[in-house]
Amino acid sequence: MSDSKNGCACGGGVKLIFPCSGAADVGEISDRAARKLTVMGTGKIFCLAGIGGNISGMIASAKGADKVLVIDGCPVDCARKTMEERGIDGFLHFRVTDLGMEKAKSPASQERIDIVAEKGREMLLS
Repeated sequence: MSDSKNGCACGGGVKLIFPCSGAADVGEISDRAARKLTVMGTGKIFCLAGIGGNISGMIASAKGADKVLVIDGCPVDCARKTMEERGIDGFLHFRVTDLGMEKAKSPASQERIDIVAEKGREMLLS
C-alpha cells in the first residue's frame, strides 16, 4: 500500500523506473523512454539522484516496489551501480547500447525512444 503523504511505495504493487538520464545522447534516450513508459501507465519514473543522495524514503520505496527497472545508457552502468551501492537488488536492467545504439552517435529520435520504451515495457510486463 502506497503512503501518498510521503511518497513511499513500501507496500509493493508498484513498478518503478530508474533511467540513467546521463549527459550523453543514450542517457537522454533512457530518460525520455522512462517518461514515455510513465505516460503509458506501464510504470512510474523515479529519481535516481535521490537514491544516490541516500534519501531514505526513496530507497525504501525502491526496495518496496513490486518491480524495479533500471535503464542505463551505456556500459558504464551508473544507474545499476547507484542502486547496488544503496543495497537495492533484484531489479530488472538493460542498457540503451545493448539495443544497437552507440554512445555519442545516437541522437534522441522518437524512433530510438520508442525502441527503448518497448524493451522496458516488455520487461516490466513479463
